[in-house]
Amino acid sequence: MKVETLAVHAGRTIEPGDPVSNSIVLSTVFQKSADGSLPSGHLYTRHSNPNRESLEACLAELEGGAVAAAFASGSAASMAVFHGLSHDDHVIAPQDIYHGTRVLLDKLYARWGLRISYVDLTDLSAIRKATTDSTRLVWIETPSNPLLTVTDIEAVANVAHEVGALVAVDNTWPTPIVQRPLTLGADMSIHSTTKYLGGHSDLLGGCVVAKSPDGLFEHVREFQTKGGGVPSPFDCWLLRRSIATLPYRMRAHCDNARTIAQELSQHPNVETVHYPGLSQHPQHAIAKRQMADSGGMLSFQVRGGRKAAFAVVSKVKLIAHATSLGGVESLIEHRASVEDPTTSTPENLLRLSVGIENVEDILADLMVALG
Repeated sequence: MKVETLAVHAGRTIEPGDPVSNSIVLSTVFQKSADGSLPSGHLYTRHSNPNRESLEACLAELEGGAVAAAFASGSAASMAVFHGLSHDDHVIAPQDIYHGTRVLLDKLYARWGLRISYVDLTDLSAIRKATTDSTRLVWIETPSNPLLTVTDIEAVANVAHEVGALVAVDNTWPTPIVQRPLTLGADMSIHSTTKYLGGHSDLLGGCVVAKSPDGLFEHVREFQTKGGGVPSPFDCWLLRRSIATLPYRMRAHCDNARTIAQELSQHPNVETVHYPGLSQHPQHAIAKRQMADSGGMLSFQVRGGRKAAFAVVSKVKLIAHATSLGGVESLIEHRASVEDPTTSTPENLLRLSVGIENVEDILADLMVALG
């Protein structure tokens, strides 16, 4: 089935006479048979739930994976992957990485004994140089947050697999509509489902989709069921409902972002636009090869430094100044101010999550704010 059909039907089982919209099963416990067996296959909602089961089946199909595990947040999903590693294992991660992931690695897992190297993943020789006998995982984020650096997933996966390391890709920004890492050689695809998959800024969630149910994913599942960081049945149902419109929402996000990036790149008060859909982007050719479109996220640097950037966010009216992305509404944020003092994010950079409003309205708001 094509992706639009999968988004509507994957993970759903509707029998004759059943309601077309699946029910929300809020019960935390499920009754056993007299012999102790489980007629429904469910015991306790921390272990499994019909709504989570449906969602996980859908996520696995969308990404072209074998299995998926849903979590209460994107950070919990990332933690499940890192937690499956062992003391003294080595992780290679990108230099430009979501601040929350860096905090997890540096503040939690480095203290626990995980060794981390931050590398320019656009440089294959640098990745080879960074690998050691204990390298177990290469973590990719492409396009990256907030500079939208594009990493060649297939090339990096080949390097990682040469030394026996697995590859996990944070695929939150592109979504499986725009990019499918598992078909490019990655072993796992991770999402904050709070963002585009949820798409309406009204639920919190995360997931890990794997090519194989064995190996590291076994530890991910154990972390999910024993650690208990699972989404509620209602959030699973809400997310599954939202995914049905994902292909069409992503088209609008991408179309709007492409138009806005082109306009901003010609504005005299804009120093630089970071967007893989622009021909001047350093990895534009890679993006065209591995992405079906260029995504709904962009960042741009305002002439005049931090003060000028904050002046822009103070003047927008339609676009909300908020910390998130992937919703139907446009959001803008000064990234350096929400990261810690060690951040390398430029002080004049604004990150823009382009919504699905009429693009002329979004542009008008930005043009007035930029002067």
